[in-house]
Amino acid sequence: MSLFGGASTFGGGTSSLFGTSSTQAVNQNPMNDIEVTSPPDDTVGAMEFSPASLPTTFLVAGSWDNNVRCWEVQQNGQTVPKAQQTHTGPVLDVAWSDDGTKVFTASCDKTAKMWDLNSNQFVQVAQHEAPIKTVHWVKAPNYTCIMTGSWDKTLKFWDTRTSSAMMTINLPERCYCADVQYPMAVVATANRGLIIYQLENQPREFKKVDSPLKFQHRCVSIFNDKKTNAPVGFALGSIEGRVAVQYVNATNPKDNFTFKCHRANGTTSGVQDIYAVNGIAFHPSHGTLATVGSDGRFSFWDKDARTKLKMSEQLPQPITTCCFNAQGNIFGYATAYDWSKGHEAFDPQKMKPHIFLRSSFEEMKPSSKK
Repeated sequence: MSLFGGASTFGGGTSSLFGTSSTQAVNQNPMNDIEVTSPPDDTVGAMEFSPASLPTTFLVAGSWDNNVRCWEVQQNGQTVPKAQQTHTGPVLDVAWSDDGTKVFTASCDKTAKMWDLNSNQFVQVAQHEAPIKTVHWVKAPNYTCIMTGSWDKTLKFWDTRTSSAMMTINLPERCYCADVQYPMAVVATANRGLIIYQLENQPREFKKVDSPLKFQHRCVSIFNDKKTNAPVGFALGSIEGRVAVQYVNATNPKDNFTFKCHRANGTTSGVQDIYAVNGIAFHPSHGTLATVGSDGRFSFWDKDARTKLKMSEQLPQPITTCCFNAQGNIFGYATAYDWSKGHEAFDPQKMKPHIFLRSSFEEMKPSSKK
């Protein structure tokens, strides 16, 4: 049976997420955004909307409950649960094929899998010797593959039709985050390693970059040139409430800069609370960006005008990941505990995963200030 239009395999018949009204004292949705129905049972590690090639918008999320789920997002923003698949370990990343027929998943079970959404088959397409942190679809004129980055300190490229990797590139350290926008890939590793790859003809290292950040790399997102639409740089977030905007070939060194974010306003007895930047997403048409953090806020930024466009109210738990849909009119973000304050800060009664969708096209428009 085809996944799309078929009967739902999860979320059927459940009423409220909480079931009772006693836990409603904490407002989980201070921004009054649309809540995705039947969210995962544990923290969302990655989310992606379907590509523009599909006439309908779908959202896929991978979570620490070992599952990957798919929802249809209707025109009014309401969501319909469609299907789910299961790994044997937490799902750390998800990626769509460019034609929207397949979703790729990366897991702590050391495998990446391919979910064929039409046949609903879920098959292993990659294997590492440690958890796989990232998975990306690569579409070049002369090849297509998936790229996986692992804590086994390798970057691998897979044809998906054969069980062995097309290519393996050794990394200096564990892969912590990566992004791909053909013909460019960027990988950030433990010990603040940062490497840019060139994917034309076949993947190869383009250059190593000295990290502009002093603390552990957490997330990275490639941005395009506004005129040519070709990838020209990336934004890199760290655990120390800071984002670096970096051009691959900066015409002026001053084009590269860092900015502080996801920090408490003011100080408590001379100490400022600083939070991890958990996700960065660029708007597909405006070129502005969103960041989300362990402080439970999302912020929208214009990197060219170097201004903040908007900051959300504080949500009662960390925001773990975010993404825009292909048209740029929906901003999705997930809240749940990210263990940034250890097990003693975890309250299973209050800390339930949520995914929210926000109308974002107007709010993400570039600043008129220059």
